[in-house]
Parts: sequence; C-alpha cells; structure tokens
Amino acid sequence: MSISSSYNPDVLTCIANLSSDEVFTPPKLVNQILDLLPESIWSDKQAKFLDPGCKSGVFLREIAKRLDTGLEKQIPDRQKRMDHIFKNQLFGLAITELTAMLSRRSVYCSKTANGKYSVSGAFNSSQGNIHFGRVEHTWENGRCVFCGANKENYGRGEELETHAYEFIHTKNPKDVLKMKFDVIIGNPPYQLSDAGAKASASPIYQLFVQQAKKLNPRFLSMIVPSRWFAGGKGLDEFRNEMLNDNRIRKLVDYPDSTECFPGVDLSGGVCYFKWDRDNRGDCEITSIIEGKASTMTRPLLESGLDTFIRYNEAVPILHKILKHKEKSFSEIVSARKPFGLTTEAKGKTEPFATSIKLYGSTGITYITKNDVVSNAEWINKYKVYISRAYGERIASSYWVTGKPFLGQHGTCCSETYIVIGPYPSKDIAENVMSYIRTRFFRFLVLLIKNTQDAPQKVYSFVPIQDFTLPWTDEKLYKKYGLNKDEIAFIESMVRPMEANNE
Repeated sequence: MSISSSYNPDVLTCIANLSSDEVFTPPKLVNQILDLLPESIWSDKQAKFLDPGCKSGVFLREIAKRLDTGLEKQIPDRQKRMDHIFKNQLFGLAITELTAMLSRRSVYCSKTANGKYSVSGAFNSSQGNIHFGRVEHTWENGRCVFCGANKENYGRGEELETHAYEFIHTKNPKDVLKMKFDVIIGNPPYQLSDAGAKASASPIYQLFVQQAKKLNPRFLSMIVPSRWFAGGKGLDEFRNEMLNDNRIRKLVDYPDSTECFPGVDLSGGVCYFKWDRDNRGDCEITSIIEGKASTMTRPLLESGLDTFIRYNEAVPILHKILKHKEKSFSEIVSARKPFGLTTEAKGKTEPFATSIKLYGSTGITYITKNDVVSNAEWINKYKVYISRAYGERIASSYWVTGKPFLGQHGTCCSETYIVIGPYPSKDIAENVMSYIRTRFFRFLVLLIKNTQDAPQKVYSFVPIQDFTLPWTDEKLYKKYGLNKDEIAFIESMVRPMEANNE
C-alpha cells in the first residue's frame, strides 16, 4: 500500500503505553469523552479544565483545539486567544517528570512552557500550567496512608519514581491547586502492584475520582477500569458511592477493553462517565460490544438490586426471573477454601491406605482425612466442583465458568475450586451439573462476574431449581417466559457447554 509522502500521523495515536496500569489515551477516544460535555462550554472563556493525571497531555491538547474554535469570535486575535486558553483555562498535574515534559510538548509544542519553541508567550516558568512535583508516600505500618502503596515496593531512593501521585496524596486537593474548576477530566493511573503477591495489585483510579469530587467541579469525566461495577479489592465503598450517585448522567462501557484501548487487555473491561453536579436523574448507559452500541436510560441500580447490570438487554430478562422470588443458587455454593486448604495444598502422587483424593492446582494428589481443615463431613458425600477462577472467551461469547465435575465420595479440593452441594445422591449432583451447563445459568453468572474471579457472590442472580430432574435451556426459557429476542441475546453472549466438552 502506497502512503502519501505528505502523510503526517498524530504522534499521540502511535505512542506506546507505559504499562497496562498507566495507559495512554488515543486522541479519537479523548474526543468521544469530550463529546459528553455540553457544546456551550467551548465558548466559555471563564471555564477552567483540569487533568489531574497527565501522561501525554492529549486531553488538554484536544480541549485547547475546541476552545480555539469556540472562542474565535470573542477573542479574534489567534495568539491572544491561545495565550488566554493556555494561561487561564488549561491545567494539569503530571504523573512523572517525563510525562510532564511530554504533556507540555503536546500542549505548548515545547517541553518547557517558556522555551524558545513554545507556542505561548504567556508563561514565565518552565512548567507553565502543567505541573509535576515529586511527592513522597506517607508510611504507616508499611503502607501509604493515602494510596495504600506497599513500602517494600515503593519506598525508593531519589533516583527512582515514587509513583506517589500528587493529586491523591493530600487530604484536601484544594491545597494542590488553589482554584475552582469547571471540568475535571482524564485517564488516571489504574493500580499499584503489591510486594510479595504474585500478579496482585491494588486499584487506585477510584482515589482520583473521589478526590476530584471533593473539588466539586461542574463536570467530572474519567475513563477507568469497569471492575468497580462489582466491587472487590479496595472498591466496595467506591462502588456503593458511584451506584448511588444520580449525578452520573452518562456511562459508556466496553466489556472488552481492547475495543477501547487496542492491544490493552484489562480484565473486566473499561468505561468512561460524565458526572454532572447540577443535573440529577437516571443514567444514559451505553454498552459497546464488537462495535455495536446498545443505549438505555435507566438507574445505575435497578430497584431491589445492589449490583449494576452492565448489559441493557439483560435488565428485562432479570426482572422476569426475579419475579419468581426463588432462593439464590449462591446459598448452596461454598465460600473460598471449602475444605480449608489453600491453592498450594497437595499430597502424594499415588493413593495409599486411608487416603482421600484431593483436586488442586497441580491436578489430583492424595491426602488423609486428618489433613482436611473444615467441612470434613462433605468428603463422603456427592458434590459438584467448579473452578474458583475462569476467564476463557472466544470472540464475543463466553463459557463464563469452568466446566463442573462430579465430586465422588472420598474426595475434597483445594482453594482452586469451590463446592456446590453436597447432595445425597449422584443423580441430584448430575442434575445440578446439567443446570450449570445451560447458557441460562451461565448468563446470570456473567451479569455479576466481570473478572476471572468467580466467588460465591457471582451466583446471586441464579435461582435454585428442582434438582430431582435435569435441566435444559429450552425448559428454562419456557419457565421464565423469555421471548425470541431475549433468548437470542443470551445465546449471543454465552456459548454452549456440552457434558463431553473438554
């Protein structure tokens, strides 16, 4: 393919991400987020904008473009207009010294605001209005009191970045920037890794949102991971706060983050929102799957629920099911470590006298009954085992859960699995497995499960059935009165799981 010699790509569409924790925002996506704001704000020469987590400066750059057009009649002279915008309207806090220079280069066309090549003559300082100040963590019992960073990871010397972000390392953000903002917008850092825990990290993006609300702007818009929909590690309080805040008037959700950030796979997806201080009501929720958008205006919390339903098409389906007021399947699902054994638990490779079979992360090994810490009475009963974590996805459809398998007499499991049951007969356990394999069952799990983790609570929407008989999707669709479109949606989201599927 020939490319015109005059082709000059926007460098911010090509820049590589720092990591999956600190993701650069493509200009096209930035403009989609800016489109959430009212058109009138681009002709308001008093409006002030803050990006509290600058990485590339792309938000401030695209805002400057819109203000340049919107203020043309009020300030006809281009240089005066741009100087006014840079000096009085655009402000940023960079996350590192390097991203501060990059952001200034994007906005002022110079890494120093008062440099020779800067397009603005409004500044005397090199930082201009895009500030970076090194901040240290405040340690207490090995953790930062502001962001929760682990001292073992982030107690560093002056030669290394602290990743102590200025905006969230103060009780009062007004101490950092002593002014009122009309709009706070951006893409904050997502998480900090934990020392000593494999692939473990603590979310921090919620701290940027909460801190921004303290400044009480007219509008707040950020793009963040969607994990907060279901709560979890460090997010339960934030989730409750967000879902009960009727100032969130628009929410755009990408269950597959690669549709939003090409090449960046964030478990649970990613979303952006508009918080409107002076305008309360239901939220316009848009879910984008494989480029197709579904939009519905509804409460973030449906009546009687404490969980956000991310798929608009699922709302009427769920209401039909909940009308039956049946007990929740979660009541027969064990908590983590059903037998008190950790993921690392394993026994001997060969069976021996008095041994019982242990299903664990390394496969099948053999232990004694005395090794079982809890629920020993389940050992000689029938039960169903299913993986505690599962994340396989093919195209736009999911298995959602791992494949269930029968727990015979004389077996137990480690934390790798959870237990459903136990049951007095093999037939009942097998009927339970027939239910789990239905698309209906796994679709209801999907409504809560938006990461690989599948603890007891993800089964909350699943109703208990009569397990003296086996179940199929056809029986369940008929029982709950689902129509053709509702069935089609379930089957577009969840792929079949046959009993012999491996």
